[in-house]
Amino acid sequence: MKKKELSSDSYAQMVPAVEQACKILIFLAKESGARPRLTDICKEVGIHNSKGYSILNTLMRFGLIQKETLSKTYSLGPGLAYLGSKAMEGMDLGAVVEPFLKALSNETGETSLFGMLSGEQVFIISKQEGSQPIGVNIALGHRFHMTAGAHGKAIVSALGPKQREEVLSRKKLYFYGDPLRFQKRRFEREMREIKKRGFAEDRGDLQHGINAVSSAVMGPSGNVVGSVILIGTFPEKEIARFGPLVAHTAKKISSQLSFGLNAS
Repeated sequence: MKKKELSSDSYAQMVPAVEQACKILIFLAKESGARPRLTDICKEVGIHNSKGYSILNTLMRFGLIQKETLSKTYSLGPGLAYLGSKAMEGMDLGAVVEPFLKALSNETGETSLFGMLSGEQVFIISKQEGSQPIGVNIALGHRFHMTAGAHGKAIVSALGPKQREEVLSRKKLYFYGDPLRFQKRRFEREMREIKKRGFAEDRGDLQHGINAVSSAVMGPSGNVVGSVILIGTFPEKEIARFGPLVAHTAKKISSQLSFGLNAS
């Protein structure tokens, strides 16, 4: 009996329903604040409502999406948070961010760091030294408070409203070094600017003579996992040039960690 030969790319072809389900999840991730309805989702993905309804019901069964009964809108489900956490467990974050930090340091000549958020602390788990004769020596494993300096501003600005208010209600905040220097109105003004520009800055507030630029890095479920930090004795005028580079680096790392969901 003659066996049927398969083309070399037979196993590489996509399954339409799986592809459509993936597109739905990506759309819901990008529209997390809007909570779209069935017709919005099907229009975006390019499928009939009946097909979309079946796919959505299947995704709901596994907890990957959830439906608001009254408004009949959809959003990502808790099952994705579990899958995302498992994916993160298997990732070596230091190895993931290393090439991005290297490229950033090569372009700026300054020291770049990645700080991983854990509880109320930010731990430096990866770094690339700059080429400047005078730099800042920060060892791997060094920890900062989550509200300290540029990285603190970047991280807290990227938190959800409830989490942010919880942090800002604490007695000691180190955004400007000494907690006594913190003024909520000042920080709120700066936070609006951070969200618009995509990066935060510290002009010697944390330590005199040392400037820093930072941008938050987001994980698969939209949570803050840490921040990219560029630090050195560089002139303040360089912040305008370095800031967008740091923001771009953080976006690329976020996209890598989130399997493309956070790509811009």
